Parts: sequence; C-alpha cells; structure tokens
Amino acid sequence: MIEITKVENKRQLRQFIDFPHDLYADDPNYVPMLYMEQEALLNPKKSPFWLHSKAEYFLAKKDGKIIGRIAAIRNNNHIGFTGKQEGFFGFFDVIDDYEAARALFDTAAEWLRQEGLGKMIGPANFSTNEVVGLLVENFDEPSFIMNPYNAQYFVRLVEQYGFKKQTDLLCYEMQMQNMSQEVVAFAEKLETRLAERGITIRNINMKDYQREIEKFLPIYNASWAENTGFVPMTDAEVRQIGKDLKAVIDPDFVYFAEKNGEVIGVSLSIPNVNEVQIKLKRGRLFPFGVFKLLLGLKKIKSIRILALGTLKEYRRLGIDVCFYVRNIKTGARKNIHRGEASWILENNDMMNRALEHIGGKVYRKYRLYEKDI
Repeated sequence: MIEITKVENKRQLRQFIDFPHDLYADDPNYVPMLYMEQEALLNPKKSPFWLHSKAEYFLAKKDGKIIGRIAAIRNNNHIGFTGKQEGFFGFFDVIDDYEAARALFDTAAEWLRQEGLGKMIGPANFSTNEVVGLLVENFDEPSFIMNPYNAQYFVRLVEQYGFKKQTDLLCYEMQMQNMSQEVVAFAEKLETRLAERGITIRNINMKDYQREIEKFLPIYNASWAENTGFVPMTDAEVRQIGKDLKAVIDPDFVYFAEKNGEVIGVSLSIPNVNEVQIKLKRGRLFPFGVFKLLLGLKKIKSIRILALGTLKEYRRLGIDVCFYVRNIKTGARKNIHRGEASWILENNDMMNRALEHIGGKVYRKYRLYEKDI
C-alpha cells in the first residue's frame, strides 16, 4: 500500500531533500545538490519564490520507507505572464515503480486542479529559471551545474502516465582546444565591426557586483521572453541567484555588450562546480565538505554557459557568436577543456545555428512534458 504524505515540518522537509541521495546511492553519475541551497529554495521563509507563488510537497511511502517525492507548483508569475491556467510539477524522484509514480502524479494533479489549473507541466523546480527538464538522452556522465539528473526509467514512468512532450532543451558540447582559427578570426572581425557601430563587449566588474547583477535582469527578461515556458524573474529572485553564484563566478567568463553605455546583451558562464560537488556526501558542506569544495574549485576543467542573450533589435549582429568565442578562447587560456552551452530550446533556430557554426554539438537533451488534468 502506497501512502502519500504532505510535507508539513522540518523533519519531513529534510527527508524530502535527502531522498535523492538514497535513490542514487549507487549511481556514479549522480551529483548531490547542496543541502543548504535546497533548504533555502524550498523554505517559504527564505525563498523569493514564495513572495508571489505557492507550492506543496509530498512524499510517497511504502511499508514506512520513503520511495518517492514530488512538488505541485502554482507559479502566479507564469500564469500572469502567459495568461494560461497551468501548473508545474517538480522535485520529482521515485523508485522504478509505476504505481508509486502514478500516486505522486495523481496527488500533484489533484492539488493543481483544486487551484483551478487545467494543465500540468514539468519537471521544473520552480520554473524554467531554475533547474528544469527531464533527462532523456545521455545518462552516461554527471550533469553540469544547475542541470538535473535522473535515471533512464523516469522517461518510461512519465510517458506511461500520459505526459506528452512539450519541448526539448538541448545541451551543446564544446571542446575548448578544438576551436578553428577561421571561427576565431570571424569573431574578431565581428567585434571590430560592432565597435564601429558603437557596440563593445566587456567583463563584469566584481567591485560593483550588485549593480552589475541589476543590469542583468532587464536583459534576461526581455531576451528570453519568447521562450517556451518563460517566467520573468523578479528583482528578489535575481538578487538571490546573484548571491548564490557570487562565490563561484569567474569574472573572466561573464560579459556585457553595451551600446552608448547601455547594456544590450549579457553572457553568464560559470565553472562546472559539479566536478567537485559530486564528492560531497549527501550535499553537506560541514564538517569537511567545505574544504573539498574550496580546494576543488581551482581544479575545475569545464564551464557551463548558463545564460546568453541580447535585446531583440540587436540579435542579428553576431553578438552571440562573439560571446561564445570569447568563452572558448578564455577557456583555452585558463586550461578549461570543455564547455556546455545549455540549455537551448530546440526551436531556437538562431541560437542553434550560432552554436553549430562554432563547432558545438548536441550531446545531451532534457525534455519538458505536459498533460491536461
């Protein structure tokens, strides 16, 4: 008999956060999320998500043992922006048991229906601005930072329940040492032509970090607005992300494109901390994890190009190519061997072409699913 329990106290929240560690205890490709970050995200008293939206967390148990978890999410910003009465499911993990998965999905769907919503989309934790998508291709290596990981059987369980593909999210691999000189020369000529039009590219100023982060928000919200599932970020959310990332940001990999002193494009790449985090038992920094993290940061050999975009009126000038090539040139100089540009919507033809032009190859896919409820 499968029992579904609503998370209502600190102990249950800790169990909710820790369940994936048990589920993937023998999986060498699983990277534990930091407990402190997960608790801050899920705690209504700490996360800016709760200033505008709501969610409920559930655990599945069998014979007293936790066998799954799920969150049902009402993101009011998504509803307000799209005008669609849609909800999300997220933080979904379960053993390879369809009855357990069905019980979790049924519970999330019922909660969303009671909220007056008619469709369930996911997985998303809590929106496309956070960790999003179900891994459907390439289960043979750990995910990059801020990307999810799941067992291959999840795809079967989700589709058996009746979820249909909404869209695929593509991950491009780039080998830093393999950049052709023709591409480098092309990007350098592009930057020269941009400069003639008054458009320059610079690195982030870490001495003015807070103001720089505030410049990121309007570009992000404007340039990603047409993406499937997009939810505008709030000031509080971008400040929180900025705070979370400050310790790992390498300013050599963060760029602003400006015209007449006004920011018109941004590129944010971060060291792939998952190379270190995979060694942290159950995502705990204390007592010894913090030393592993600090020592390991200097040895990271890959980066994730996390966010890159320009205002619509500047999209066809090649700024995106300049950003990508700068990342690759900087990576080669700093002994970074590999980059992942992710994720890119499968129907984002302009960005996909730009990545293919510089030698990027799709090597991993995530998928967003949807189901009428």
